[in-house]
Amino acid sequence: MVRPAQTARSERTRDALRRAALVRFLGQGVEDTSAEQISADAGVSLRTFYRHFSSKHDLLFADYDAGLEWFRTALAEQTGEQSLIDSVHAAVMAAPYDVEAVAKIAELRTQELDAGRIVRHVRQVEADFAEAVEEYLTRTESPGADTDDRLRVTVTARCVAAAVFGAMEFWMLDPNRSLPELARLCRKALDSVAAGFGSAFD
Repeated sequence: MVRPAQTARSERTRDALRRAALVRFLGQGVEDTSAEQISADAGVSLRTFYRHFSSKHDLLFADYDAGLEWFRTALAEQTGEQSLIDSVHAAVMAAPYDVEAVAKIAELRTQELDAGRIVRHVRQVEADFAEAVEEYLTRTESPGADTDDRLRVTVTARCVAAAVFGAMEFWMLDPNRSLPELARLCRKALDSVAAGFGSAFD
């Protein structure tokens, strides 16, 4: 799918702001980082910063937001020749995880934001993740137009999203987190969900 130039440019700007914020946050902390510094590092104006983010604290979710973009792109590239579980697992693991940075950002997020805001944002990202899976299923499985078919696709997508986010939550709690362990937990969670699907998407 070809994206309009405006959308692609906007995504590049958001990504530049996310990366600049992560570097600043990890290097000098959230409190000592200003929106002006982030926008300057990203090579954009302060006005552009506020067009994309309402505050520097929104960028404490940059790891989730960037991961979602990576996932969407990687899943869109899947051909549908593999099972749903294999396709989702491959797309999840396609993101360029920086384990140390992920842990530090999670710690900063906990220190800077109230738990309710974190939960709300993570739930929104999980919903967006489910939407990406639903789009993939609609494209590869060509479900019928009736309500039961659409419901099956929606429920499957939401269950897959819940499994992946559950695995990531377990991974984040492990002090010895590693990429092989993330891959194992995601696969275990997805396989557990797939066992309840029967052979519908395998």
